[in-house]
Amino acid sequence: MSGPARTTAEKRADFRALHAAGCFMLPNPWDVGSARYLEGLGFKALATTSSGFAWSRGHADNTLSRDAILAHLREIVAATNLPVNADFENGFGADPAGVEESVGLAVETGVAGLSVEDSTGKAAAPLLPIEVAVERIRAARRAIDARGGDTLLVGRAENFVVGVPNLADAIARLQAYAQAGADCLYAPGIQTREQIAAVVAAVAPKPVNVLIGAKSAFTLGELAALGVRRVSVGGALARTAWGSFMHAAQLLAEGRFDGFEGAASGAKLDDFFRGEM
Repeated sequence: MSGPARTTAEKRADFRALHAAGCFMLPNPWDVGSARYLEGLGFKALATTSSGFAWSRGHADNTLSRDAILAHLREIVAATNLPVNADFENGFGADPAGVEESVGLAVETGVAGLSVEDSTGKAAAPLLPIEVAVERIRAARRAIDARGGDTLLVGRAENFVVGVPNLADAIARLQAYAQAGADCLYAPGIQTREQIAAVVAAVAPKPVNVLIGAKSAFTLGELAALGVRRVSVGGALARTAWGSFMHAAQLLAEGRFDGFEGAASGAKLDDFFRGEM
């Protein structure tokens, strides 16, 4: 952690200020080491990744318990002076009351923001009915307001990642979530200039998060020009690390040792974590 420890209130104020103007990168670490390295590169805020953390624990995404996620949030928040946005999956509640309880617990970990999804995990009906999803956002808002109101709430429309790529429906959902109290809106999976511009215009003046999870033709400056406020990468950094690990490990299984090209220097890693870089 760089510099004197910042308070939770200071981190949350910093995070809200980042959403007021411009466009910032919000990379996604999956453990303490990756969080501290990203902080050392000068990023202004971080976001957890449910997938990256789950894989680090030997699980598939969206299968860890609420307690495991809360413990992870506490660990990442404590590891960095940067504001942390929590990937809080579907809010860990079977109903709005359950979401309200779970979001309250998440706020108490010290996160500066958190997102709540509207997916069900069921192939036959992958999205919650919009009225149900809205009530869950309202419940999350109540939990945040009951604890000071300074934690940023992100409403997510999961259409494009669950196989229902209906832009009009995603926009209707995001607009409803904004009216229900979401501070920032997010439709992971939108990719084209037209889709992004349409979402930004539909929820203005509230900020929009865009996910870039693979090689993209966009630059941060181009996304900023479209009115995007923040850009996250989800599990992409974790997948990149896993890709290198899997390649090297598969070669080892074949009796080969040529999979270590591009590996980080152990001495440089030690120097970084000693604070010497």
